[in-house]
Amino acid sequence: METESTEKLFDPVCGMDVSGLSDLKHVAHAGKTYALCGDGCEHRFKQTPDRFLGEPLIRLENVWKVFDMGDTKTEVLKGINLSIWEGDFTAIIGASGSGKSTLLNMIGLLDRPSSGKVFFRGKDVSNAEDHERAILRSTAFGFVFQQYNLIPWLSALENATLPLIFSTGDTDGVKMLARFEDMGMKERVTHRPTQLSGGEQQRTAILRALVNDPAVILGDEPTGNLDSKTGNKILEMLIGLNRGEKKTLIVVTHDADIAEKADEVITIRDGEMLRDHNIHRRTLTEHNV
Repeated sequence: METESTEKLFDPVCGMDVSGLSDLKHVAHAGKTYALCGDGCEHRFKQTPDRFLGEPLIRLENVWKVFDMGDTKTEVLKGINLSIWEGDFTAIIGASGSGKSTLLNMIGLLDRPSSGKVFFRGKDVSNAEDHERAILRSTAFGFVFQQYNLIPWLSALENATLPLIFSTGDTDGVKMLARFEDMGMKERVTHRPTQLSGGEQQRTAILRALVNDPAVILGDEPTGNLDSKTGNKILEMLIGLNRGEKKTLIVVTHDADIAEKADEVITIRDGEMLRDHNIHRRTLTEHNV
């Protein structure tokens, strides 16, 4: 990697543009020197350098998102460069309005950037046709939201199998019942959302997210509406899927405890990515988020 000031430099671990920044960490590997933004990325790179020299599962390249509301333009994301590596648990944190949920929407192909590119497995999917993006969302991504987003007139089982019906037109009832049993919800499959507790609704939402066996699970404040005990159980389930089934887990959170458990912490402030991936301890305290 060249180190001339006129050439862009990107941290091979987190993907951020470190051009012109001072106090970078420099690590030599296989005859080249790599610039890293700080201690966290330096540590990860030294552990498995070859892993970070390939193509990440998801990569954002100079992504901007601008909302145009008449005479007012609001820049929500400002030139984000980011790498998400397969099998990682990545936490995205920041104060309310910082752009973290918008960033998650970009990663999960729920929104398109105003400019810049989003790559999935090395392919630019930013400008893919709507039907291509829909297929990719339904097969590669599982979504878990703070509000559960269950359909009130369907049973828990019907809610969980809905994506499978849309994608294949069929369901594996026996397998789904086994999943409900694994989640401790065997007796709740016929219940509608209003008959379920918050934790049971979120477990149903997780089962729905997993029904197509996605490579990536995206969570937008997935424990935000739950008490701490139930939230911890849901978090344990998600981390178990990451550690046990090697699902790539990306979670937007206000919870410092969740951030502490992540492999990588991405802090967003005013639409920009901060270089210090350990700053979450201070950021969450300062902003009370």
